[in-house]
Amino acid sequence: VVEVKKPNILFIMVDDLGKEWISAYGAESISTPAIDNMASEGMKFHNAWSMPQCTPTRTTLLTGKYPWKHGWVNHWDVPRWGHAYFDWKKNKTFARYMKEAGYKTAAAGKWQINDFRITPDAMTKHGFDDWLMWTGYEAGVKESSERYWNPYIHNTKGSRAYKGKFGPDMFTDFLIDFMKKNKEHPMMMYYPMVLTHGPLTTTPDELNAKGKDRHKSMVRYTDKMVKNLLSAIDDLGLTDNTMIIFTTDNGTSGAIKGRLNGKLIRGGKATKWERGVCEPFIVKWPGKINAGSESYALMDFTDLLPTFLDMAGIECDDSEVDGTSILPVLLGAKKETSRDWIMALGHGAACLDDEGIRGVNDFADRVIRNKEYKAWTGHSSGIIALYNLINDPFEAHNLLGNLSKKDKKALREFEKVFAEIPKTDARPQYIKRESNLWDIKNLKCK
Repeated sequence: VVEVKKPNILFIMVDDLGKEWISAYGAESISTPAIDNMASEGMKFHNAWSMPQCTPTRTTLLTGKYPWKHGWVNHWDVPRWGHAYFDWKKNKTFARYMKEAGYKTAAAGKWQINDFRITPDAMTKHGFDDWLMWTGYEAGVKESSERYWNPYIHNTKGSRAYKGKFGPDMFTDFLIDFMKKNKEHPMMMYYPMVLTHGPLTTTPDELNAKGKDRHKSMVRYTDKMVKNLLSAIDDLGLTDNTMIIFTTDNGTSGAIKGRLNGKLIRGGKATKWERGVCEPFIVKWPGKINAGSESYALMDFTDLLPTFLDMAGIECDDSEVDGTSILPVLLGAKKETSRDWIMALGHGAACLDDEGIRGVNDFADRVIRNKEYKAWTGHSSGIIALYNLINDPFEAHNLLGNLSKKDKKALREFEKVFAEIPKTDARPQYIKRESNLWDIKNLKCK
């Protein structure tokens, strides 16, 4: 464990946004000055992997475990589809660890892995002192679909619509108020934004935006929310003892294209191409992280929980955690993480059978990479594609069938990793309920 003073942590995660929409990474269709300033004042990662879609990413970062262990290998929208739930008895989140260590904990934005109608205190059970969350679309509650204008919000007092309000403003202001109230204590703040997920919408700054120009306005508003948070941290005198992380949960929607370093990129959400899983990841911590630094170290979202615990000086009590701390890389003590490989899996909706929720297949297709190569599997551990990401960053040339000696060595190393992974993925926790709350008619397993 690296010995540092307990810092505040603000973890910002945008919904559905790839590197092609962050100008610090070379995006040409947009300007994101606040996020860019974070990069110029902190460390920018180039090989940071999320999972391909919402639910697998969130459950992975909260637990430090891969989806094939915690069971959320495919997307499952709990308030809409019911039955599955993110179980606090089975899944110890980073918030619970931090709270036990004396941190004040808060969350704002999108949760979606519990139904607050069934468990209104789910956030407390997962370790949060306070929260302001969009409920997710609750089947049968039409107004709950709104996360932007007139958002349907859950807090310690319950759930209701807030007429005339704009959700992102509410979430950001909530976190600023939380910091004001708790600035004398170490704070852990989790901000899974609702921006920039569809439906495309106007923002208070661009009320007349139309069509796909709305997406640009949503990205610009994301940048504004980052600016407001960083300004508040400065105003409260917390800058030097606050680590701020900016990232996204997966790539942009495939209906949206943006220019990146001279190339037109189609959004990669729900795919395992690099544009779907290799996310912007920027960390600012003045005086601790060298300004303007960049890292090509391997990391994925299983590493977040171990990193937060390392920063707080907390020992992890779960031997099943897959990730490792990236703090030595952030502090400049090491150039590389301890990872030999990173992994991503999970997209599309899961399904419901007589035993509960499961992935569509017993073994979800997945990707794994080292510093140079990336391997793909199908619905077994057999490798179906191999790419050299250094020579072929857009994964256009599958090397299988024409392998060099070096390629064969990489392939053997990946095969060893897959040989150690169970051939059947775990399932998420499940309670069979006879209820008309949920809409599951199209989710029965084939």
